[in-house]
Amino acid sequence: MFALPLPIVFGVLYLFIPPARLFFGWAFVISLVPGLAYMAVMPVWRYRVHRWETTDEAVYAASGWLWQQWRVVPLSRIQTVDTLRGPLQQLFGLSGITVTTASYSGAVKIKGIDHRTAREVVEHLTKSTQATPGDAT
Repeated sequence: MFALPLPIVFGVLYLFIPPARLFFGWAFVISLVPGLAYMAVMPVWRYRVHRWETTDEAVYAASGWLWQQWRVVPLSRIQTVDTLRGPLQQLFGLSGITVTTASYSGAVKIKGIDHRTAREVVEHLTKSTQATPGDAT
């Protein structure tokens, strides 16, 4: 996450501080390699690991990088369903959904999905949780 802006910072410092050009030149190259590696690996890894699904009984979500987690939230335990769209998400037509329960583990978050799909999922979960008898209040 922090490896991506470092090449930009070192590049700007390289231009404006002439005595330190050798240091900032090497720092730029050294920070560029992890940044490019991250950009090459992260989308493929995220696609392979992160999954979600909603059914008439539960919400399923898989996430994690090194420590992978599989969460199942029965519809009867859902308290709120929220949608979040930051500026970058709006730019690319994406949304995030947060399914909140009374669980100690916290909310289930589904990030980076198409805005239209997110709206449909929220509508489906809202209707399903209202129709499902349970103890979530």
